[in-house]
Amino acid sequence: MTLISQQPRLVTVFGGSGFIGRHIVRALAAAGYRVRVAVRRPDLAFHLQPLGGVGQIVPVQANLRFADSVRAAVAGADAVVNAVGVLRAAGAQTAAAVNADGARRIAEAARAAGIDRFVHLSAIGADATSTVAYAHSKAEGEAAVLAAVPDAVILRPSVVFGPEDHFFNLFAGLASLTPLLPLIGGGTTRLQPVYVEDVAAAVARAVAGAARPGTVYELGGPDVMTLADCMALAARESGRKARFVKVSAGLARALARATAWVPGSPLAADEVDMLATDNVVSPAAIADGRDLPGLGLPPRAVAAIVPGYLYRFLPHGQYDRVGHGA
Repeated sequence: MTLISQQPRLVTVFGGSGFIGRHIVRALAAAGYRVRVAVRRPDLAFHLQPLGGVGQIVPVQANLRFADSVRAAVAGADAVVNAVGVLRAAGAQTAAAVNADGARRIAEAARAAGIDRFVHLSAIGADATSTVAYAHSKAEGEAAVLAAVPDAVILRPSVVFGPEDHFFNLFAGLASLTPLLPLIGGGTTRLQPVYVEDVAAAVARAVAGAARPGTVYELGGPDVMTLADCMALAARESGRKARFVKVSAGLARALARATAWVPGSPLAADEVDMLATDNVVSPAAIADGRDLPGLGLPPRAVAAIVPGYLYRFLPHGQYDRVGHGA
């Protein structure tokens, strides 16, 4: 019989039902933790439970705008992971409310509960001086977390890719609709796409204590690619012959703002600004071991992963590759 004192450690994950969050939940469950997934709508997070054993993953209700629900979600936990982040405002869920104020409430609740094992997911490009709401709010969130929990580990990924991403899937979807693809800012922006499962593995390592306390890590894949490279790869893997049209960042930003009200609009103004700014791991982080290899995690390449999920954009799906060696 397993005594209560022998139960696996409990980790509360905020934002565990999102794209990156669900991979974090799976990585923690695979490492043997009990996982409490704090979300606004627990009834929409039950799909996470099969990622672990019976009773290992439990969704609970928490809204970052209400401190009481946040405190209840972290009560009794051994560690806390904040994977909540928004690019687009949706009602009260603004960048400032979620990325900055929400991060502060979670960190303060963790401190009040005596929890010092805290992992916060931020982003390369977080900058307190930026005029971009996303980048500015992410920097504010980092500062708030470290002020409340000085030993917290901050993870800043570059563009995150994976089967459910809003990056390569977006470009492949556009390529399947039109042969003309816009290259924002000429497509010269440098990116370092990082696989979502590598990000999740980094979170699990940090929860386990393998990361340096109070340290900011930058997570990128093995390849630095231009935006044009990424779009060309997406078009190629979706079996489309695309032509690229250079669009200034200013024009792309104006179009994004003009179409922001349209449901399913491809890009928000902040996303345009982010795509017009280099997003790569800094030389300082590499030299200091504050990257994936520094956590003992060799990053996986885009070419090894992306073809495995973009096939659905081929004109005839996976059947286009039958008999062609794929």
